[in-house]
Amino acid sequence: MTSKILFVGYPKCSTSNKAQKWLDSRGVSYEFRHIVEKNPTERELRAWHKRSGLPLKRFFNTSGMLYREMGLSKKLPDMTEDEMYALLAINGMLVKRPLLVLNDTVLPGFKEADWEQALKV
Repeated sequence: MTSKILFVGYPKCSTSNKAQKWLDSRGVSYEFRHIVEKNPTERELRAWHKRSGLPLKRFFNTSGMLYREMGLSKKLPDMTEDEMYALLAINGMLVKRPLLVLNDTVLPGFKEADWEQALKV
């Protein structure tokens, strides 16, 4: 694959680590980006969401401590997309990880079959 691949992860996240090992074991080259040190911007999130074709809620780290502390499961249904994008751009810990960002799609979370299909490996 010749297109640039961005892997957005968190080193202390077991799922991010598993996904990174999976990429490495298949010889996939990618740029790593630490989700907390360089949180996705609102503009990036909008573009990635559009490219993913998924509901915006899939970009939230629903199992994260911050998500639970903020009571977002109750608040998200009443929020506008603009409010959701702004919230996601505030703190990388709210964003589902890892994120695999390709030219034609974006995959939040690690599902091996989806990644295999997207990367054709």
